[in-house]
Amino acid sequence: MNKTININLGGIYFHIDELAYEKLRRYLDAINASLSNDPYGKDEIITDIEARISELLSEKIKEERQVINEQHIDEIIKVMGQPEDYTFDEDLFNETKTTYKASHSSKKLFRDGDDKILGGVSSGLGHYFGIDVIWIRILWLVLAFGFGFGFLAYLIFWILVPEAKTTAEKLQMKGEAVTLSNIERKIKEEFNELGDRINEAGEKIKRTDFSRAKSGVEEIVDTLGKILATIFMVIGKFIGILIIIIATAVIFGTIAGGFSIGTFEMLGIGSEFASYPPFFFKSTLPVWLLIIFILTAIAVPFIFLFMLGIKIISNSAKSMGRTFKLTLLGLWIVSILGLIYSGIEYSTHTAYNGFHTINQDLPHIISDTLKIKMLGNDQYADTKSLRKNYGFEVIVDNGVEKLYSTKIKIDFEKSDSDLAYVKIRKEAEGNSRKTANEFAEKIEYKFNLVDGKLQLDGYFLSDLENIYQSQEVEITVFLPVNSLIYLDKSTKSYLNNVENTDDIYDDDMVKHYFQMTDDGLKCLDCSEIIKNNSEDNHVNLKIDVNGIDIKVNENGKTSKVKVGEHRINHKKQWVLSI
Repeated sequence: MNKTININLGGIYFHIDELAYEKLRRYLDAINASLSNDPYGKDEIITDIEARISELLSEKIKEERQVINEQHIDEIIKVMGQPEDYTFDEDLFNETKTTYKASHSSKKLFRDGDDKILGGVSSGLGHYFGIDVIWIRILWLVLAFGFGFGFLAYLIFWILVPEAKTTAEKLQMKGEAVTLSNIERKIKEEFNELGDRINEAGEKIKRTDFSRAKSGVEEIVDTLGKILATIFMVIGKFIGILIIIIATAVIFGTIAGGFSIGTFEMLGIGSEFASYPPFFFKSTLPVWLLIIFILTAIAVPFIFLFMLGIKIISNSAKSMGRTFKLTLLGLWIVSILGLIYSGIEYSTHTAYNGFHTINQDLPHIISDTLKIKMLGNDQYADTKSLRKNYGFEVIVDNGVEKLYSTKIKIDFEKSDSDLAYVKIRKEAEGNSRKTANEFAEKIEYKFNLVDGKLQLDGYFLSDLENIYQSQEVEITVFLPVNSLIYLDKSTKSYLNNVENTDDIYDDDMVKHYFQMTDDGLKCLDCSEIIKNNSEDNHVNLKIDVNGIDIKVNENGKTSKVKVGEHRINHKKQWVLSI
C-alpha cells in the first residue's frame, strides 16, 4: 500500500501516490538544474512548465478522487521531454536561422492580448486559422456594416474565448508543441523584446535634456498633444474603415454587374436591347468588351482605395507588389482609352440633324368643328396612360423588335389659304446630313381624318438600333381663319406651347372649343377662371426652326416679338417660361 500525497500544481489540487510524487519532484528538479545558469525568466519558465503538466494531468483524471500514479507521470514526461534532451544556452536563442517545429501539436483558440485593437479576438482567430489578422478584421467590418451582426458576434467571442496569458497558452494558440525547448524559447523571445523596448526607452532618456525641468505648462501642452494625437489616430482609423467599406461595396457591385450583364452578353443570352450607355450602340467594339472596360475603369481606383484603407488601419499590412500595381494601372489606362474611343465614335453618329416633312391637305369644311384626338395601340402600351414621354420602350411588331416612343409635339397655326392641312415633321440625328434624313424618313407615324375627327397616333415606331438618334415627331395643324376645333383630353400632354388669344396654358386648353383668328386660337367656352389664371405675369420664349417667338404677358397686356427662320438656325426647340 502506497502513501497518498495532496499537491498543488499550477493552481490545481491533485491526489498523487508517494512514488509518483518523487518521480515528478525529481523531474522538476532536473529541469530547474538545467536552467540554473540561465539569466532569463527562470521562475516564469518553471511556472509555465508546471501549468502545462497540470493541464496534461487534468486531462487524465476521470474522477475527482482518482490518484496520480507513476504511469501517469511517465506519460507526462514522454510528452514534455527529458531535461537532458535539451541544451539551453545563449547560442540557441541568438541564432537567427534556427527553426522550431511543432510536433504532435494542435491549435487552441485563444485571444491574443499582445496584438489587439479591442480584445484580441481577431488576432486569436488569425492564429487559429492561419490567416493574416488584417483579413479577419476586414471580415468583422463587413459583418458589422454589411449584415449588422458583426458587433454582437465579436462581443460573444470576446466573452467566451479566453486570453492567452501563460507561455504554454501562447504556444498552443499558435499550434506549437508545449515542450521545454519551446517554452524556454518563447520566454526568451519575450524577454528579448522587452529588453529592446527598455533599450529604446533608455536611449530616449539619454537624449532628454534634463538641464532644465519642464514647467507645468509644458507638461499640460504635452498631455494635450498626446490626447489630440490619439483623437486624430482614432479619426484616421475610422476614415480607413469607411474607405474599406465603400471600396468593398463598389468592387463587389462591379463584379456582380459583370456577372449579371457581361456574362449573358458574351454567351449571347437574352435580348439585344438593354439600358446601356448611348455609345454602346453602333460601336465597332463588342458590347461585352465595353462592359469590361466600364467595370475595370470603375473597379481599379477602388482597389487602390481599398489597399489604402488597409494601410491606414494596419501599418503592418503588406503593400501590393510593383508588378501587380503596374498591371492594374495598365488595364485601367486601356479601359479609359477604349471608352474614350467609343465616346468619340458615338459623337460622330449624332453630329448632324436631319428631318423629313410630310404635308397633307385636310378636306375640312370651315363651318364644321374639327375634333383633335390622340390614339394609342393596345398591343404596344396601355392607352389609358397615353401621354408624351421623352423615354422609349422596346415592343415587338410582327415579330420584330422596334423602338416605341411618344415624343410627339402638337401645335396649331393659321393657314395661309382657305384650306386646312397638316404638316408632319420627323427629326433624327446621324453621322451625316444624308444619314440623318434617312433615319428621319424611316420613322413610322400615322394619322387619318374620319368623320370630322383628326386622329393622330400618340406614338411612333423606328428601328431599334436608332435608340439614341434623338428622334421625335412634330405635328402642326394649319387652319383657315374662322375654323372651329375641339381638343380631346388625350391631347393634353402633347400640346406644345399653343398660341391663343387668351394665353391659356396648354393643360387648360383640352376639352374646350377654339376658333382660329388672325392672332391665333380663341377659346369659345373657357371660363373666366381659366383665363385669369393665364393672365399672371410671365414670359414665353420659343425657339425652333421657324425662328424665335417671344411673348410677354404683364398685367393682362401682351407683347410679342418674332424673328423669322432666316435669322436663326437651330436643330432643336427649347421653350422657356418665366
